[in-house]
Amino acid sequence: MPHIVEVDQSGKIEDTTVDTALAFADGQSYAILIPASVKRACLQALRERGKTGKSLYWRLYTRALFLLLEGHMKDIDTVTIDDEYTGHAANIKQELLRLLWADGLAVDPDQIRFGIIHRGRSGNAPAHDKAYAVHQGNELPDRVITVGELLTSIK
Repeated sequence: MPHIVEVDQSGKIEDTTVDTALAFADGQSYAILIPASVKRACLQALRERGKTGKSLYWRLYTRALFLLLEGHMKDIDTVTIDDEYTGHAANIKQELLRLLWADGLAVDPDQIRFGIIHRGRSGNAPAHDKAYAVHQGNELPDRVITVGELLTSIK
């Protein structure tokens, strides 16, 4: 039976006044939390390195996706990522694949897709529900991300 997961975000990376939660779900779920203070520190560090522009946000988002998926990708056949950064899906996919491959994971590019994650009859997709619950503080994240984790390997 194929293992297909969907990924969603609650609290945009670029909104440095709120925490960001990313989650995947398929029957089981997993979520990471990036505190607002961590996002601010990362953006400041990147700007000090001379990085500017809107690409900072999708690059941080891509690194967060990697941190969400890294320990699970070997068991996932297909991941559909909610299209949060319209027009940047190809860049995000390329960078995510680079990170996964550098981590020694044998991931086929066809395993990663972008789109609007399915909305069921009961309302939102499970990935959305999990990300939102963690973002709102109603559920604990499985992992809280640090500045060092988020900055590692951002080019």
